[in-house]
Amino acid sequence: MRRSRGALLALVLAAVVLAGVITWIVLVSKPVPGPGCVVTAADGSTYRLTVEQARNAGTIAAVGRRLGVPGHAVTVALATAIQESRLRNLPGGDRDSAGLFQQRPSQGWGTYAEVTNPVYAATTFYQRLQQQPGWAALTVTQAAQLVQRSALPEAYAQWESQAAATAAALTGAMPSALTCSDLSPGAPEADLVPVATAELGTAVLSGPHPSAEGWADASWLVANAMRFGLDGVTFDGVTWTAASGTWTAGGPRDGVLRMHRVGAP
Repeated sequence: MRRSRGALLALVLAAVVLAGVITWIVLVSKPVPGPGCVVTAADGSTYRLTVEQARNAGTIAAVGRRLGVPGHAVTVALATAIQESRLRNLPGGDRDSAGLFQQRPSQGWGTYAEVTNPVYAATTFYQRLQQQPGWAALTVTQAAQLVQRSALPEAYAQWESQAAATAAALTGAMPSALTCSDLSPGAPEADLVPVATAELGTAVLSGPHPSAEGWADASWLVANAMRFGLDGVTFDGVTWTAASGTWTAGGPRDGVLRMHRVGAP
């Protein structure tokens, strides 16, 4: 009987130790929250982006706005970039593919330096898309395939919902639909004026704007907060701050866009 009790006690102790080890593994392997952005769709679905992905998505949408393409084109471009590079400006890929869209210099997309320049890559994608007859009436997958000529033509479809939600946020169709949190902006990594001019076609952002334009610019600024050292963006009385990571209403609904740089009064 003593042996049975001893064996039982040993089993209990072993179980306790094992449970502790499992708990430790789970806690250690659990992802630690960090800087990132979230896009919220009209149906409440959310899609998380890294800071890099949000910045690149912002570039793709901004170039589309500069070129005057419809929202469907921006959705097609974003779905393509998500599939091809997960919205990362990759230095390489299959054969000589590179950049956000994995464009190939050997196939006439431009030089390596050009296809790895996000503004050039997005511009060229839109130009080729618009050259395709009837592209605007096609699905996201069909339109993307006309441009990319992928060996996996159906792969783009899986990203359509995320791409559509991201396009809506970054073109201003969905107000305050992109937020970024846990950011620690500091000194600007780049000058806003040349970047805005290259991507948006203008550096005049502060001031009054129509609703969609103002929300598009505001979302672009939030997506680039780390790059420009911004800790606050306000449009039409709704403010995002790096400290809160959310949009909060509280000011006058004046249709004015304002930004605040770290360290500014």
